[in-house]
Amino acid sequence: MHDPVFEEAYHGHAIKIFQDLDPESPREWSNLGTLICWHRRYRLGDSHQFDSPEAFLRDLAGVSDQSDLSMEQLRERAERKAIILPVFLYDHSGLAINTIGFHCPWDSGQVGYVYVTLEAVREEFGVKRVTKALREKAADILRGEIVSYDAYLGGRVYGYVIEQDGEEIDACWGFIDDYESHCLPEARDAIVTSERADVQENRSELTL
Repeated sequence: MHDPVFEEAYHGHAIKIFQDLDPESPREWSNLGTLICWHRRYRLGDSHQFDSPEAFLRDLAGVSDQSDLSMEQLRERAERKAIILPVFLYDHSGLAINTIGFHCPWDSGQVGYVYVTLEAVREEFGVKRVTKALREKAADILRGEIVSYDAYLGGRVYGYVIEQDGEEIDACWGFIDDYESHCLPEARDAIVTSERADVQENRSELTL
């Protein structure tokens, strides 16, 4: 196993945090949005059948190929049926992705869209009407999905191993982004939960 990125002694245990070298893509999770991308060298996002952004927008907007509309007009029509955010890729010594763009014009540009239809939003939240507030809530969820995918592309996925007396007793993998905010607290909680279970088991044995 490769070297840990962080180690800590906690309640008589050793917690070791490792980079997850074979993580599952967040696009395999249950996502609200669909991420579609076009790139000559990389396969990004979810699988789709659209050969161009224009074809995607026409399909989403319900506009035929014969209609003479600009990309902006197509997007405006598509936004009547869906919440759509542009997705940008930065490709320089690694990949980064976001929904707001990057400052470097040479190594970055729009690579696709993340979207969810209004019908899917109504079904997900159990409502008949998608209000402005609900549109923004759904958009925030889409942004969060891109944040997770960016961490995945950047290798910021971690796992913990818990050892006691040099022996591995627990492990968990697939924590996205900042290990200090998620992976490490989960490891500590696992130790505390295990200790409480041991105490409860001992008490049960004493009462028998």
